[in-house]
Amino acid sequence: MPGQPRSQQPPRGRPPRRRLRSWLNRNRRFIAALLFCVPAGLTVQQLTPAPAETVVAFAAASDLPAGKTLGPGDVSPISVPPDLVPAGSPGSETAFEGKQLAAPLRKGQLLSDAQVLGPGLLAGSPPGSAAVPLRMADPASIQLVSPGQLVNVVLTGGNGFEQPTESQILAVAVPVLWTSAQGGSAGPWPASTEAEGLVVVAASADQARRLAGASTQGKLFFVLVAAAPG
Repeated sequence: MPGQPRSQQPPRGRPPRRRLRSWLNRNRRFIAALLFCVPAGLTVQQLTPAPAETVVAFAAASDLPAGKTLGPGDVSPISVPPDLVPAGSPGSETAFEGKQLAAPLRKGQLLSDAQVLGPGLLAGSPPGSAAVPLRMADPASIQLVSPGQLVNVVLTGGNGFEQPTESQILAVAVPVLWTSAQGGSAGPWPASTEAEGLVVVAASADQARRLAGASTQGKLFFVLVAAAPG
């Protein structure tokens, strides 16, 4: 009606679209950072490898010399990927106790039956190979050879006086597995008082036949030879 004040109407709110635009303007930096972090996080997740599976293996607890008889504390468990565990690995810390090392081990080096005296010494040798013990005519020469070296085994007949000395090569480039210079009191080889001058070599079946009992036919010597180029 004329003369009466108009009733005040409540202010109309901003359209939702304008409110959204205003909110986006106020938070654009936060939104930009969020959008940047999402792909970065996905990338990190894809590049981060899953935790590697490990199993328990057994290694030398300290540097161990060749010829040492393994005892308590010489072997310790470590965690390694399954594909690093060697064949012939001991099943426990005590599995190889009392056995003698055929070669030195560095601290942390994984242990297997190929590193102790016994059938494992022939691991990797051709089928039919045999471990043949030989008694050298010169026991002092054993100090010059160590496991892994290749030798020619030479038989010298005759006595050098009435009979002329004749030499023949019984085996060529056979690998040495063990020597009495490492100490032979433990394991499958003879006691130390009987092991002087002994060398154990890996021989083929034919070589083993020639070497068996050769020391009764004359004097045995070895000649160091170089490995054939790969």
